[in-house]
Amino acid sequence: MIDHQAFLKTLTSRPGVYRMLGKGGKVLYVGKAKNLKRRVGSYFSRSLNRRIQMMVTQIESIEVTVTHTEAEALILENHLIKSLKPKYNILLRDDKSYPYIHLSADHAYPALSFRRGARTGKGRYFGPYPSAGATRDTLQLLQKLFPVRQCEDSFYRNRSRPCLQYQIKRCTAPCVGLVTTAAYAEDVRHAVLFLQGKANQVVDDLVQRMEQASRALEFEKAAVYRDQIHSLRRVQERQYVSGEGGDLDIIALASGGGGVCVQVFFIRSGRNLGNKAFFPTIPASADEQDVLLAFVSQYYLERPVPSELILSHALRDEALLEEVFTRQAKQRVRISSRVRGERARWLTMARNNAELALQARLTSNLDMEGRLASLQQSLDLQERPQRMECFDISHTRGEQTVASCVVFNELGPLKSDYRRFNIEGITPGDDYAAMQQALERRYTRVKKGEVALPDILFIDGGKGQLSTVNRVLQELGISGLTLVGVAKGPDRKAGMEQLFLLGRSAPIILPADSAALHLVQQIRDEAHRFAIMAHRKRRANSRQRSVLEEIPGIGPKRRQQLLKQFGGLQELSRAGIEDIARVEGVSLKLAEQIYHLLHGEA
Repeated sequence: MIDHQAFLKTLTSRPGVYRMLGKGGKVLYVGKAKNLKRRVGSYFSRSLNRRIQMMVTQIESIEVTVTHTEAEALILENHLIKSLKPKYNILLRDDKSYPYIHLSADHAYPALSFRRGARTGKGRYFGPYPSAGATRDTLQLLQKLFPVRQCEDSFYRNRSRPCLQYQIKRCTAPCVGLVTTAAYAEDVRHAVLFLQGKANQVVDDLVQRMEQASRALEFEKAAVYRDQIHSLRRVQERQYVSGEGGDLDIIALASGGGGVCVQVFFIRSGRNLGNKAFFPTIPASADEQDVLLAFVSQYYLERPVPSELILSHALRDEALLEEVFTRQAKQRVRISSRVRGERARWLTMARNNAELALQARLTSNLDMEGRLASLQQSLDLQERPQRMECFDISHTRGEQTVASCVVFNELGPLKSDYRRFNIEGITPGDDYAAMQQALERRYTRVKKGEVALPDILFIDGGKGQLSTVNRVLQELGISGLTLVGVAKGPDRKAGMEQLFLLGRSAPIILPADSAALHLVQQIRDEAHRFAIMAHRKRRANSRQRSVLEEIPGIGPKRRQQLLKQFGGLQELSRAGIEDIARVEGVSLKLAEQIYHLLHGEA
């Protein structure tokens, strides 16, 4: 253990950062101080909690870095914590980069798209958003309100006819010249105003245009403007924070059961972009204020800071953080914890969300968390997936084809979102066409905002199926998903699966004991099970109904009544003509037809 008295005699009283080192030079803790001598000396007093006492007994040496100001010390402390990950510090697992909405430049018909990371490309950026899911949700909403294209330029340049987005009124088909440059520019202008929080200005403009169209007796055009106005009003009711017009984050902390959750609500230009839960790694007996201070400093020192942060707990270093953030943002940044009115209501909502998220995490399957972390690492994903979907096809010699879609989230299978698709109008046995039909039906609903967009889409198959999926999604104008083909390995043996990612020639082969592989297998097997179950059900329904459907005069109600009266088709086939005729609404002649048909005599 270090001779702290001798060390303190040589220590300066200037601001700086200190590093507590254990055996082998391993960093135990990193901290910053306005007065290094006073702060480091406090660790060797008797009034310390058990966590600090335990750490102090392991200290072999202390290293310090002197800085000009406490603000510089705060920034250096943050960098060292993130790079060294000391055992006794509160650690925030942060995403690698942050998603934005990008409006392209240098184009007569600019596109809106999902972008992540450094804002180096030409054009305008809006955000950052709390997650990829929140960004995609906003893009879907924009496409409903303003038909600005969201396809890639390579897809746009090679069109000879309008894509599905035009058919479902999500795009005006500038690729084939069905909209003028001026009209398209107006849609772009409205989309930008909406993203800037100026939806009222858009509504006023649309009202004026609607009245002009009505006066000119162009009632169809007026109806389009009217529908746009109604949609914008509904969005305002749902997304806008009463009394707010600027940028602020509302941050609340909940603790219990040995865990901590920090919930952040993102308000930009008065619009609620969504919220996100964070679960910092904390040492035992960590103080709530210390946790929130560590979160705020680690989270915001390397990302854009809004003009105001509203916190559930007051912080000791609020003035210092305000100084550092103001310098970083090049505008005044305020931090407050005592709020009233509408802000107090939002802070209460953030607290409630933090408590619910923490409770869900503590009661959830902890193994699922490890599998998701392993999957993120194995596929080199920017952030941990929140929603995953997998499709599979089932049929018997090409007949009664059914596609399944299963959904998993951070808690496991989300069975309420499972869907099955009866496939019609394809060549029997054509799995590619079946997959295309299922995806078009599923993701057309996604584009309409009826279904959430997943982070990962798994397909039971290899490169061929993956290409089909990519082509369908491009046609629908959907991007930003991670597509993974799950192909069976040699001899179709479990544990030898090959994972194909779009754009990679070589497959990813994970070890048989990989937690990520186990999750992929679980999702794939669940899709397979659900597809088989759906196919069997369709086949059974077909056997019960197809024979009776061949008889003229028997509609759905009478067919259902017959099957109910006899308990199924098998019992009905055993009945005599007189027994069948006793069913209400069935004449003797009709009973004879049914009997002969069931016995192959028709």
